[in-house]
Amino acid sequence: MAMICCRRVRTGLRGLNPNSDPEFRVYFSKEWYEALQLSMRNFFNEIFNGSRIPALLKISSEKNNVSRLKKEIKQLNVKLTQLQALLEEKDTQISRSRSYAASTMDSSSRQSESSTLSAGVHEEHHLEMSEMRETVTPLHSMNDAELVQEESESSISKSGHEASSLSFYAGDGRAGGSSQVVYDSPYDENGRDTTGEEEFPEVKVDFQETFLGHTSPITRSRFSASGNNIASASVDGTVRIWTYDSSTSPSRNATIYCGAEIMSLDWECKSDRLLLIGTASGGIKAWNVDAKRVVCDLNTTEAFPSVMDIKCSPVEPIFVSASASGRPSLGYIDNLGFASLTVWNMKTWKAMTVLPLGEDPPAITSLCFNHNGKILAASATDGMIHMFDMSAGLQITGWPAHDSPISSIIFGSDETSIFSLGSDGKVFEWSLQNQGKVLWSVNPSRSHDNEKSGQLRYEMALDALGRRLLITSDSVRAPIYQIRSRASGVRTLPHTASITTVDWHPTLPIFLTGSSDHSVRVTSTL
Repeated sequence: MAMICCRRVRTGLRGLNPNSDPEFRVYFSKEWYEALQLSMRNFFNEIFNGSRIPALLKISSEKNNVSRLKKEIKQLNVKLTQLQALLEEKDTQISRSRSYAASTMDSSSRQSESSTLSAGVHEEHHLEMSEMRETVTPLHSMNDAELVQEESESSISKSGHEASSLSFYAGDGRAGGSSQVVYDSPYDENGRDTTGEEEFPEVKVDFQETFLGHTSPITRSRFSASGNNIASASVDGTVRIWTYDSSTSPSRNATIYCGAEIMSLDWECKSDRLLLIGTASGGIKAWNVDAKRVVCDLNTTEAFPSVMDIKCSPVEPIFVSASASGRPSLGYIDNLGFASLTVWNMKTWKAMTVLPLGEDPPAITSLCFNHNGKILAASATDGMIHMFDMSAGLQITGWPAHDSPISSIIFGSDETSIFSLGSDGKVFEWSLQNQGKVLWSVNPSRSHDNEKSGQLRYEMALDALGRRLLITSDSVRAPIYQIRSRASGVRTLPHTASITTVDWHPTLPIFLTGSSDHSVRVTSTL
């Protein structure tokens, strides 16, 4: 354009009539104008009726298709899990029906044999029986009661109703005893409340993701401080860091080989930068997720090799480790020996102090800081809860909370209470303003193996709002209780084996469950 302007200046008066200039004349011709119109017409035709908008729409459509496909895959995963649960329930019903049928046949055979024998000696003892009828009121025998119970249970199984909807009470068969059928009773034959988590409805799921990277049962699993990353550990001594959200970069994903069973995990509270790992061989590793390497490898004393729990302070660069002199086997906590509580500096990676517990204290199983890091709560295998003032480094109070070892403790959301979970499966919410007062309790006995009661190490997790409590389970589903509302709760979608670890997202209604089936699931609730 600049060259054309200069040329107009040089041409003088000729530049005042561009239509007469050979260089500009073409732009004033009818042919050029018609060609321009045709070109513009073709351009707009392509925009509105041609291939340009379809091409743009195609790109947008592909993005929508990808989003829709991801959503459909998530929904399919949920439906598959529900189908799996239905199949498992049907298998259980079939097994019960077969068992009840076999029991009924055995009882019928015994009754037939008894009838034959009685017929053979009926006349011989007729007089004696007549005399007995005159002096003793006829009673239902224990065998008759058992037979009625078996038939009742069998009919319930065949009709598809829960066995707990009909319970049977039988007398002991002695004089004065009695037997009666009680319908719709909420108690079993031992008088225990049978309203349990097996009657809870299934949790309503928005989406669910399953992580299958482990090759052995899961021992611990934790959300990071932001909730974007997850650390999960397994019996084979590996820790995996991964993300469940496809929008989150997998750049931090890693596998950490620790060489010993993982007993505890905890993320740095202020960021997702550091992960602390405690093992059964006295090792404490600090993993930097950005650098993807161990930045510190500590060791407890030889007298306390099992690092049962690790907790980072929410405000200071310190953490506390709870170590035991014994070593648990397969999750059992009945032979852990004595305890040691050590405070570590996360800048120098050196031990600062050892919190006093008295002489030969029972092993500490779980730790929990309050919101400002000034109070540390610790639970022990003797059923005690201990409270420490971290600024003074002294124990300020404590009380007996359970008749069995305590597996897990958590401060309530408003920190006016603290929850404790015993190895017998019982949960208590304790008032911190009125020490020793129970505000709420639940006994999820149906999800815990009675034969192992009092020995296993269970876990619990509180959601971000402090309203729902998720507990590990010996069954394939875990109960989620509404706090201070015992009758209200839901069940998780099933794994294929017992649930060994649980955690809640720090801000969202999302929880994770780790299982003995080697899988970890992240579930978003509606």
